[in-house]
Amino acid sequence: MIEKIAQALTIEGFDGWLFYNFKNIDPSANHILNMPTDALFSRRWYYFVPAKSEPIKLVHAIEAGSLDHLPGKKLIYAGWKELHAKLAQLLEGTKRICMQYSPFNAIPYVAFVDAGTIELVKSTGVEVYSSANLIQSFEATWSDHSIELHKKAAQKVRKIVDQAFAKVRDSLAQKEDLSEYKLQQFVIEKLEEEGLFFDHGPIVAFNAHSGDPHFEPSSENSPLLKEGDFILIDLWGKEKEEDAVYADITWTGYVGKEVPEVYEKVFSIVRDARDAAVELIQKKFAAGEEVYGYEVDDACRGVIDSKGYGKYFIHRTGHSIERELHGKGVNIDNWETKDERKLIDRIGFSIEPGIYLEEFGIRSEINAYIKDNHVYVSGSTPQEAIIPILLEKS
Repeated sequence: MIEKIAQALTIEGFDGWLFYNFKNIDPSANHILNMPTDALFSRRWYYFVPAKSEPIKLVHAIEAGSLDHLPGKKLIYAGWKELHAKLAQLLEGTKRICMQYSPFNAIPYVAFVDAGTIELVKSTGVEVYSSANLIQSFEATWSDHSIELHKKAAQKVRKIVDQAFAKVRDSLAQKEDLSEYKLQQFVIEKLEEEGLFFDHGPIVAFNAHSGDPHFEPSSENSPLLKEGDFILIDLWGKEKEEDAVYADITWTGYVGKEVPEVYEKVFSIVRDARDAAVELIQKKFAAGEEVYGYEVDDACRGVIDSKGYGKYFIHRTGHSIERELHGKGVNIDNWETKDERKLIDRIGFSIEPGIYLEEFGIRSEINAYIKDNHVYVSGSTPQEAIIPILLEKS
């Protein structure tokens, strides 16, 4: 791992990577350095990995063994004056280092080091830069096994969408009351039957509730389903294995045999925006060109802006996907933040533009990943039109 870090530092042009933690506030440091999960860490520790020399540890005297599983020279401090002096000793001779820091908090997923610690480190004379690109390489990339687990999960969540729409059709045929909350519980039951892990319940929203991107149905706020309703379902899950990554999709349906034009019009704009984002990524990779998160967001958002719905697209185009649903890799974003990280091999992400009106909201979410510099859209064919749920299947 240390050799791999050193190679990455050389590519990024940094003299070293300074890891810092206090009471486990930095999960990235814990994961990358394989920190023990059952140990007590009540004092600050630092671990410096230079690009061209031996790592150095800085630990408190009463927890002197906290980094003993890692290679490198050990420095020990007790009081704060000694900490400051030995931190300067640790960084002596270096100029450009990176830490889990994000200027202007542009990428909060990697912003774990507090401002005071940054001030302390800078007082030694070094320049501090963000480790965001390195975090992406070490935490957000997918192994071959992860890719296979993702594809498996993607097929399962897509199957559940069809089951949910069938549940709607059957409930109406049998005159059974079905609310947003009851349909959500049905989706949860299917996720569990498929053996998927999910960190939060799925979104099931009817009509105006679909205009709330993070609507949460409950037994108190859920109207009963009726013919003529618009439905949005956003669900996610991953296999229950250590290397598993999430699949996360959103589909929409209409409770009738023919979808009204008002819904079709908005969906077509969202769909075209989604496809423009994918097309840009595929075009750039095919040409051997770099592509950045903010560029993809611009391509997607530009389609919606051009149709006059820009003010109703109120979130980023997509988020990093890995072992966490919202991961630490590049986001498809030039709205909530300007993500200037480039898309790299073996990362995954969502593409999910949306238009949220007062009467209804439409989002179309797909997942994509990059392997061997080829862009893949996972799961089955992306949604091309709103599903007319009461239309008999041929």
